[in-house]
Amino acid sequence: MMRTKKNISVLFQHDVQPALKGRCMNKCLKSAQKPEKPIDFSDIPETCEKDWVGASRGQFYRPIKKQLTVRIDADVLEWLKSEGDGYQSRLNRILRSAMLSKMQS
Repeated sequence: MMRTKKNISVLFQHDVQPALKGRCMNKCLKSAQKPEKPIDFSDIPETCEKDWVGASRGQFYRPIKKQLTVRIDADVLEWLKSEGDGYQSRLNRILRSAMLSKMQS
């Protein structure tokens, strides 16, 4: 018996939230009508330059990846793979480095 594959499409909307109703809606409306109070920073100590010495911007930033098909010379691919797993990440680092140096010049 031959099985046939069925294509299934799924539509997913991640930013859609159900409408508020009843008590939740009333609570939100009352909260929105209240005047905003200034934030009390009196219990938070001030910072100085030495507090920020080890700080780094974008430490947890990860660029969005896009999948693509690319043709690479066989010897280049062999060289990338010869250094072990993660050859695609290595290729990405090489390209990023080239891009950044080009942008700075």
